Order: sequence, then C-alpha cells, then structure tokens
Amino acid sequence: MEILVCARRVPDTSENEISLNAAGNDIERDELVYSVNEADNYAVEEALQIRDRVGGNVTVATIGGEDDEEILRRELAMGANQAVLISDDAFSGSDGKGVATILKDFVRKGRYDLILTGVQADDGAAQVGGMLAAMLDYPFASLVNSIALEDGKLKVSREIEGGNREINEIDLPCVLSIQTGINEPRYVGMRGIRQVASAPIPTLGASDLGVDQGAVGEAAARVKRVDYFVPALSKGAEMLDGSREENADKVLELVAAKGGLK
Repeated sequence: MEILVCARRVPDTSENEISLNAAGNDIERDELVYSVNEADNYAVEEALQIRDRVGGNVTVATIGGEDDEEILRRELAMGANQAVLISDDAFSGSDGKGVATILKDFVRKGRYDLILTGVQADDGAAQVGGMLAAMLDYPFASLVNSIALEDGKLKVSREIEGGNREINEIDLPCVLSIQTGINEPRYVGMRGIRQVASAPIPTLGASDLGVDQGAVGEAAARVKRVDYFVPALSKGAEMLDGSREENADKVLELVAAKGGLK
C-alpha cells in the first residue's frame, strides 16, 4: 500500500511563551521553537503501523521552506520511506483551500492508496483534509481513531458527539484526518535523526507540480487573518471546597440564587 502523510511544522507550545506581535495579527515568531504538528505525528505513526501490517511505503510531505526539512528528517528517522518538501514563493500566504490545491496537484503526480492528515494544525480550522478529498473526489472521514483493512476496503472508527463512535467502510483511495490518541507515536532519538541527516529530500515547486499560481498564495486566499487577541480574564469566579456531594449542593444553591432554577 502506498501511503501519503501530509505534515506541518508548527510552534511547539510546550517550549514557547506565546505572545502577540506588535500589529496584533499574528503571534511573535522570532526565536520560536518548532516541531511537527502533534496530530500529524499520530498520522505518521498510523501510516507506519499500516505499512508494517500490509506492506508498502510511507511518504511524508510538507509545504514550507528549508527550515521545514527538520520535521521531514524527524519522520524519516521515525520510519517513513520517503520525504518530500513542497516549496515555492508562490505558495506563501495560502489559506486552507490554497494548501489543499497544492496538495491535490502533488497527489496527482503520484499513486497513493491512502492519504492521511492530522485532524487539525495550528490554525485550528480542520479543513485541509476535507477540501483535499473533495478536490480529488475521494471518500473522506474525519476524527478517525482506528483503522482496519478488510477485503481491500478500510473500516474506520471516528469520534462523534457524546463520546460515541461511528464505524464506516471506505473504498480506497481515500483521505482520512487522524485524531490524536489513535496510537502511541514511537520515540525518535538524536541517533536516529543523525542517521538520516544526509538522506535526500527532493524539493518540488509550482512548476514541478503544475500548480495554477493564480489559485494559491496570499492573493488567492479567501480567508485572511485580521486579528488576534488574548481573552480578558473573567471576574467573579468562586472556588468551592468540600466533597463532591457538598459542592454539588453549593452549585445548586448558587444557580438558584442567580435565578437559574425555577
């Protein structure tokens, strides 16, 4: 099975103090520590486990610049067979649809049975996987938390409201957005990263992929970030001490006093 995982390099929130820039339209990115997007890392691990069960290859691709090779080498050290950097100045400022457009043209250059993305990245929109599937006219499932291959089809479990699960049977090729917690990503040490330090990582640009440059980049983006803000601290919070039963009674009393119970 040929599996593609779309990954992204994002600020590591466990290693950074996040603050807003002077313009208030982005975070301050100078000297940030970056790492692979957490949900994408689960997608890579799931791809490796599927490959180990049924055979095939795992390719990891990312859209970015030279610095983004860092996460590709990490995923090679994790066990991916190939990595590809998709990079072009024309891609800068692409919104979710632009990113999906770039990935669509990349997918059409290869022959992938299964395409995995993380459920969401640092913008939190959770839209690239679904858009990519629509552009390719492939079946799609989001919030996937288990995958089984049976008779040439996939049976996937996905989270739905109320903590329940929904089971779907999906034909290949397809696109799946992987939920965190689906597995336990394997540890990657510095020794493994050093072993792939010289591994070739091809770089493909707009002309290589046949991307319509008018459909990507900042000029084509129909979703633009206009503002970031830090929520104001709320007032009037009251901490309750006591047992669960005592606190439940106090909550009822407080809600009743505020007119919430009639």
